[in-house]
Amino acid sequence: MIINISRIGPVDATFEAPPSKSYTHRALIAAALASGRSRIMAPLRAIDTEATARGLESLGVPVEWSSGEITVTGCGGTFPVSGEVTIDCENSGTTLRLLTSTALIAPHPVVLTGSARMLERPVGPLADALRALGADIAFMARPGFPPIRISGRLRGGKAEVDGSMSSQFISSILMAAPYADEDVELTLPAPPASRSYLDVTVDVMLRFGARLERRGYDWFRVKSGAAYRGRNYRIEGDYSSASYLFAVAAVCGGRVTVTGLSPTSVQGDRRFFTALEAMGCHVTTGADVVAVERAGDLSGIDIDMSSSPDTVQTLAAVAATASSPTTIRGIAHLQYKESDRVRVTAEILRRMGAEVQVAENSLTITPAPLHGVLVDPRDDHRTAMAFAVLGFAVGGVAIRDPGCVEKSFPGFWEALYGEGLL
Repeated sequence: MIINISRIGPVDATFEAPPSKSYTHRALIAAALASGRSRIMAPLRAIDTEATARGLESLGVPVEWSSGEITVTGCGGTFPVSGEVTIDCENSGTTLRLLTSTALIAPHPVVLTGSARMLERPVGPLADALRALGADIAFMARPGFPPIRISGRLRGGKAEVDGSMSSQFISSILMAAPYADEDVELTLPAPPASRSYLDVTVDVMLRFGARLERRGYDWFRVKSGAAYRGRNYRIEGDYSSASYLFAVAAVCGGRVTVTGLSPTSVQGDRRFFTALEAMGCHVTTGADVVAVERAGDLSGIDIDMSSSPDTVQTLAAVAATASSPTTIRGIAHLQYKESDRVRVTAEILRRMGAEVQVAENSLTITPAPLHGVLVDPRDDHRTAMAFAVLGFAVGGVAIRDPGCVEKSFPGFWEALYGEGLL
């Protein structure tokens, strides 16, 4: 299937933000480990979060989806499985990485595997840190990569974890740490990638009853025995997904309003608004609403987006419509996502006519006259959505395999149709 994107003029549209994928993943795991029952309200039901839910069900945790909520009956810190379990994480890196540490709560070995692309996404630094904490992890094919077999015990103690490739390595250990035999103390020898996601992890842990200390993004200590407790928990709106909607206003002109966004959220992708403002957009915020408006030309900027990785492609699409070059820094770890997003983004922008320079940790986009192309997102949801946005400014853009957006934003195309943009 292919969706064709036509050029449109200034917009005036209002959307509701989809629920946060990152918060939904973490709430599912905390609820599964907790004692008692949890209601997760307004969750994101998407391919990735369903993969996490199925993984927890494989470990013996009842997970019931209903309209607008999930009910999870927690295991109280011991997964009720009677033998070795194999979990297919499909193409969800968050699922595989977060469940790697959680699997140590199981009394029997757990094998984690996934799609062909998943088997190319490294987990070596996470395995190294878990071994220091008592785990026995075997790489079943290629050293440092899934599939992996996890056994042993989460004894706790001290470990170093290199999160420069992915902060999910750190989040994985933190989420399971309340169930270690003793306190877990993590030292980070290098600045972690996507560090704002550690704030999301800590937020969920504390709300479910964990106790921890931290020193910025250098050191964490989680109290053993301060277990999660079942509770009612509401998922906030997703700034990553909302970025595509706001970007429509940036590239087309006009105004886009998105409801359901927390103004005090710790989500790092809020930085996308900083970028848009610096480029010339006007951003206004309310109690649970954000609006982006663009009336004049956009200017290029130089910005570090290392804490906002999921909006880098969106910003690159906006940058291609500016009047001067934009340099986006802090992007090296994007090569380990669902695709090598730096290479793919540069390749598509060049095909559309833009000038793109790629360095070790930066991407520079020099605007030029653009033309439409057929975009193959290669099963990467964010590539599909980012270039759909650029298509509204250029016209003649076709997106192949549009269903890949089901991974994080199942209602993306319907939302655009609903506002008359498609």
